Parts: sequence; C-alpha cells; structure tokens
Amino acid sequence: MQNPELDINKYVEQAALLLDLPIKDEYYEGVVANFARIQAIAQIVNSFPLPAEVEAAPVFEP
Repeated sequence: MQNPELDINKYVEQAALLLDLPIKDEYYEGVVANFARIQAIAQIVNSFPLPAEVEAAPVFEP
C-alpha cells in the first residue's frame, strides 16, 4: 500500500536536518530518487504477510 501523503522531497529535507547531514545541491535529486526506490522496495517487503507465530531473530547471522 502506497502512502499518498508521503512527500519524499520533504522527507529527505527533514531527515537531513534531523541527522545534521547537509546534502549538496548536485546530489539532492539523486538522494531523492534513491529514497523513492527504497520506498518502493519497502512497500513490497511490508506487504508480505507473516504468520503470527513468526518471531524476530535476536541475532542476524548470514
């Protein structure tokens, strides 16, 4: 499910301020484009149903 209220430009601006991470003008469009890709991937992951008995692993080991 896509969040129609999410403004990725505003998100990037606010996250950069919160993290005190300046983004140079020449990189800004690329950062926004990458966050749009991240949002699309996250929607796929978050839409996958998990059974109630599934527990989060306390430690990730590849």
